[in-house]
Amino acid sequence: MSILIAEHLKKYYGEGETLVKALDDVSLNVEKGEFVSIIGTSGSGKSTLLHMLGGLDNPTAGKVIIDDKDISNLKGDDLCIFRRRKIGFIFQSFNLVPSISVYENIILPIQLDGKKVDKEFVKNVVDSLGLSNKLDRLPSKLSGGQQQRVAIARALASKPAIILADEPTGNLDSKTSQDVLNLLGSTGKMFNQTIVMITHNDEIAQMADRTIRIEDGHII
Repeated sequence: MSILIAEHLKKYYGEGETLVKALDDVSLNVEKGEFVSIIGTSGSGKSTLLHMLGGLDNPTAGKVIIDDKDISNLKGDDLCIFRRRKIGFIFQSFNLVPSISVYENIILPIQLDGKKVDKEFVKNVVDSLGLSNKLDRLPSKLSGGQQQRVAIARALASKPAIILADEPTGNLDSKTSQDVLNLLGSTGKMFNQTIVMITHNDEIAQMADRTIRIEDGHII
């Protein structure tokens, strides 16, 4: 069953001679529980595609359907709430709140949604990522790899249907990158979450169940 569908997505900037087609008629389906990598060089359109899939930016044309909901029709608060409940984001820059603890960072999206924290589920996530002895620390006291694990835990903890990862190992060394990707894949399977990851690295892309290559705004 497809949980994520993109239909004829286009994202154009400028006009006339300055027209840039960042995405040009891109369609794809992602099945529930699938781990998909989207690979492309810098400027290929992969980050633009991820932003469209996550509702972080609006397409010029086309639509994105998540869990049978056309998010193209959602605006303002409705879109924010849908994203928070259905999508977990993992950014290259981690995007952790520096003034609160690791645990508070992990449960922050749940609290923003006004939901009760499933402490047992969060404990399972934390344990699987090797963070159980780091929960009281501030992010600044962690290594890059540990901060990325916190970002993954935060994405998993609210039980989203889909996790979108933007170059999640871009700032990490090769060994830490391998560890993080193994954990992302295993925890995704453990908690039955769909993962879409963008990368420019062929070796990293091959760790996914399926790889989609994008160049010049087209899937090739």
